[in-house]
Amino acid sequence: MASSCFTGVSAPVFSSENYAAWAVKMKAYLRAFDLWDVVEIDKQPNPLPENPTLNQIKHHSEEVAKRYKALSCIHSAVSEMMFAKIMACETAKEAWDKLRLEFHGSDKSKQMQIFNLKREFALLRMKDGESIKDYIDRLMKIMNQLTLLGEVISKNKVAEQVLVSLLEKFEAKISSLEDSKDISTMTISELSNSLQAVELRQAFRDGVIISEGAFVANQTTKMHAGSSSNKQQFGKKGKEKKESFDRRQKGKKEGVKNLVIWRKFARTKVKQISSKLKLLKSYRRRKSNLKSNCLQQAAMKLKSILKPGYWTVDAPTI
Repeated sequence: MASSCFTGVSAPVFSSENYAAWAVKMKAYLRAFDLWDVVEIDKQPNPLPENPTLNQIKHHSEEVAKRYKALSCIHSAVSEMMFAKIMACETAKEAWDKLRLEFHGSDKSKQMQIFNLKREFALLRMKDGESIKDYIDRLMKIMNQLTLLGEVISKNKVAEQVLVSLLEKFEAKISSLEDSKDISTMTISELSNSLQAVELRQAFRDGVIISEGAFVANQTTKMHAGSSSNKQQFGKKGKEKKESFDRRQKGKKEGVKNLVIWRKFARTKVKQISSKLKLLKSYRRRKSNLKSNCLQQAAMKLKSILKPGYWTVDAPTI
């Protein structure tokens, strides 16, 4: 019996595009309501026996109603244009087969689709500048189309196809995976995660090299070493590259020259500042000595003032 929690679920609508995906969704929808047997094999209800009981009559009525429920589900799961194609069908199986034949093709056309997808899968190669995620998505799209057509590709074959179709920069990682793990047992997600980690490290390393200018310097050095051959091969383009390299080299030399001048200037400034500091220290020492001498003289004068009899005053005569 169908579960009551599915009563509010609406059927997927087919509008002449992506029939394979709609068929998978619709098949699951009909199974949720226990109606797929009616569509798949056009199951007929058993005839009532003589003198049937109330339960037998009720069960027979439910089986008869299933046929119309299945046809109603298919009617509600197609657009108006698609409904015009199947409105004359009397049973759910007849409507389903008509849609499958028109949009999914016959067995012969189905085999041709499988053949074309297998060929596309075998010739699939990773493009320059394409990320691992985008490449795996393209691969999985072909696999899903084959699965909808009833052709299942083994995980081992998928892993082999990924490894043989990657770019050259992943060769080191492929060798390490072959030595450390059994590739035939690896899932697509595990393989994708390992390759994405390598891709992320390479992108980070390339970004650091470019920011430091080492990669540019290396490339310009190689270009300068073969400037004569480049000039003959590429003509004006090689000449422009050589001029660009000469300008950068000239800038580097000027930068080194400016650095030497700046160091000389810094040394003289340091000497001047150190001499001023020495003068300041000597001045502070002299000032402190002068201050201490003044304090000593004031103390001696105070002692002389406080001697006995210094403040004695003679009595007036009468």
